[in-house]
Amino acid sequence: MASNRDNSSPGPLRGIRILDLATVVAAPLAGTLCADMGAEVIKVELPQGGDALRTLAPVWQGHDLFWKVTNRGKKGITLDVRQPDGRALFLRMLPQFDVLIENFRTGTLDAWGLDIQTLHACNPNLIVLRLTGFGQTGPYAKRPGFARVFEAMSGFTHLTGEAGGPPQHMNYPLGDSIAGLFGAFAISTALTERARTPPEQYIGAEIDLAATEALFRLLDPLAAEMQFMDVVRQRNGSRATYTAPSNVYASADGQWITIVGTGNPIFERICKAMDRLDLLHDPRFCNNLERTRHLVDLDKVLADWCRQHPMAYVMQRLDEQEAPYGRVNSIAQAAQDPHFQSRHALIDLPDEDLGSVKAPCIVPRFVGRDLPVPQTGPRRGEHNAAFYADLGLTQQEISALLGSKSI
Repeated sequence: MASNRDNSSPGPLRGIRILDLATVVAAPLAGTLCADMGAEVIKVELPQGGDALRTLAPVWQGHDLFWKVTNRGKKGITLDVRQPDGRALFLRMLPQFDVLIENFRTGTLDAWGLDIQTLHACNPNLIVLRLTGFGQTGPYAKRPGFARVFEAMSGFTHLTGEAGGPPQHMNYPLGDSIAGLFGAFAISTALTERARTPPEQYIGAEIDLAATEALFRLLDPLAAEMQFMDVVRQRNGSRATYTAPSNVYASADGQWITIVGTGNPIFERICKAMDRLDLLHDPRFCNNLERTRHLVDLDKVLADWCRQHPMAYVMQRLDEQEAPYGRVNSIAQAAQDPHFQSRHALIDLPDEDLGSVKAPCIVPRFVGRDLPVPQTGPRRGEHNAAFYADLGLTQQEISALLGSKSI
């Protein structure tokens, strides 16, 4: 089992050590979420070049902002496991870790002599998270993939866009983020199983996480809807077809608000906010099924009401009736929202280059426990000296590894 554990963190994953071989967003995010919870995560990059995320926008005046926030809370080392010396060093390191994260194309580690049997022979208790686009098996197993590929093939993109228009992607790699969430969940699940299993009985886990399946998993009722109702759900703009009212509406001063009226009690509150109690007696709107059948008519009522009033008035009236709504915020508006400010939803990550970098807070919160604000992502190889010294390498060994470009 791992040695040199840092148990100083108050986080629930304190003492857990994770070796992160992954690149770009999805799999590294899984490690970052664990780091937020107190795990010690060692981020590995190649000695030459580094992670492609360092060149992904936003990059400001040469500073890789995406890297800094997505790999926050990690220590950084360099290692080339493709080199014989690098591979040998990797296997020497492995017994000190609980989890290995990798997202190479299926079969890549095997080709480098690091197949699952070799990994578990070196560390029988090791949890290996393998996050790929399509999984370790199947016809597409060796295909490359990125967030938009996952979103498209899972059916997610098919639902996004205006009715009758082309499918659309959002301007953010949501598929990567969802896969990363499933990755952190998978790691936590495996650690829980290991914790309740006698060490001599535990067999190291190999987790096969397909990013496309992670997105597919979120579309819960769509397959059943197709099976029993012969309905293939289509894109419908911002208007929901499963509940009504539910759409985005423009106010008189050009702002946007989303209003959701699931269930009769909530619909009644919205009607009171609009001073339209007559809608409660309209047979087209008597329950959710009828409202969805007549959602175009209902949407017109809400759209007309919102268009007649400034956003402040619309929000006030909905607040008075405790009706659910949300102003459509830009990141700038969200940052200024008094609720998010009161909860410190954006935090300042300490950064040696920029002083601090704004980023989302640690999620979830553990009541009564303040988790430390993490540092931004490390420089390439920033912790080489300390890490390899702790591993027991001599200066002569380190020099030889530098000479062979293994670290």
